[in-house]
Amino acid sequence: MYSEVIPASRARDAMEDPAAKGIILSGSYRSVRSESRDWSILKEAKKPVLGICYGHQLIAHVLGGEVQEGVGEYGRVECRIARRTKLLAGVRRRTVVWMSHRDHVTRTPDGFTVDACTRSCKVAAMSCEKLQIYGVQFHPEVHHTREGRKILKNFLFRVCRCSGGWKPEDTIDHRVRQIKLTVGGERALCAVSGGVDSTTAALIARRAIGDNLRCILIDHGLMRKGERESILKSLSSLLGGIKVVEAQSRFLGRLKGVADPEEKRRVIGEEYAKVLQEAADEEGCSFLIQGTIYPDRVESGRGQASEASRIKTHHNVGGLPSWLKLKVVEPLADLYKDEVRKIAAKIGVPSEIIWRHPFPGPGLAVRVIGEVTPEKLHVCREASHIVEEELKKAKLYRKVWQAFAVVGDDKATGVKGDKRALGYIVTVRVVTSVDGMTADWAKLPHSLLDRISSRITGEIQQVTWVTYAITTKPPATIEPV
Repeated sequence: MYSEVIPASRARDAMEDPAAKGIILSGSYRSVRSESRDWSILKEAKKPVLGICYGHQLIAHVLGGEVQEGVGEYGRVECRIARRTKLLAGVRRRTVVWMSHRDHVTRTPDGFTVDACTRSCKVAAMSCEKLQIYGVQFHPEVHHTREGRKILKNFLFRVCRCSGGWKPEDTIDHRVRQIKLTVGGERALCAVSGGVDSTTAALIARRAIGDNLRCILIDHGLMRKGERESILKSLSSLLGGIKVVEAQSRFLGRLKGVADPEEKRRVIGEEYAKVLQEAADEEGCSFLIQGTIYPDRVESGRGQASEASRIKTHHNVGGLPSWLKLKVVEPLADLYKDEVRKIAAKIGVPSEIIWRHPFPGPGLAVRVIGEVTPEKLHVCREASHIVEEELKKAKLYRKVWQAFAVVGDDKATGVKGDKRALGYIVTVRVVTSVDGMTADWAKLPHSLLDRISSRITGEIQQVTWVTYAITTKPPATIEPV
């Protein structure tokens, strides 16, 4: 289904739009108990409404129910279905859902029924089928809600009576036309990283403006082992050549003494922008093509709804300074990673790039906790390479979303060569996900974890301990910094 994400301030427009088949009220970091907007439009709703998490609580709050702060639920929770409404048709009586909340509905509005509950949440789902208004405290939109897709399909097809058929691949020509109209006969710059997002954005732009696209690779000294060579080999001919910008000393110099995560990202974003502007001036470019996708904007507090909490600043979103003269074009900004991959396959992006694990723009700097030093970078780079290599050998690389190693300043005592050794603690992080908005830690075979640990401690002299991260997103994020 084609959908649009809009700010809450435009709720009335959506409710009154004859083209809209239904309305979904999303989650939020806010509390409805301090909600000050006029939501009387919910009392007049003439089309189906589904409230998710905050949206579920908002329905109760506005229509006369009660919402209170309670025991928080985060991550995977068992949910018991009490009533199989149109929304919950076909869902197992006991199912697994993904929660992220502290407020909860303690009393439903008049005319509503309680349709599901969990051990800590008495109203995990409610509905008034006469009004076609439904609310769920959990997140059906995330991969880890086991029957979430079924619930969303029920809302779209049983409740809203949608027809379906929209595919992200069908929007390629539209995205090409938009770039043509925006850039016109001018030149545009695109910094490629070898990931599916920047590669797909660059290929779409090349279709639109041909040789007026200039592609660069910024080597900031924070890349993975062998990454620069791999990118140039796989993408140069595809994009009509890539110019390498040598910037290792610039970035590492700026990062010296910087330990705070957000300051680290800000510094990288600022230096990134300086390099981009210099390259653009040299190439005569007025526009900047970026592979920004929707999760980047959400985490940076810059989603289409413009009301998300800033979780971390992405260097190519919230990190771009106001002095940047380039006009930014983001052809993928309304898409999630799984949708980008479908478009990438359609336009001929090599499969090794399509399925390459996401890698942050600031590179290994966000996998080094605290100050980025040459030694910690070496440990992080070598350990991450071992993790990826072992996953590929085990044929599990494409079955997980992301896999890497993290190093900080903490050290632990070990024994190497029959004598005491003080070395770094390396944390291995491997997660499963579909869109990156939520993630679960991967249940890897113990034998694989053993090989990874043995190789890291054996091949990297500075490491004595290896740990495995088993926290979901939320409450953690995928990347540590």
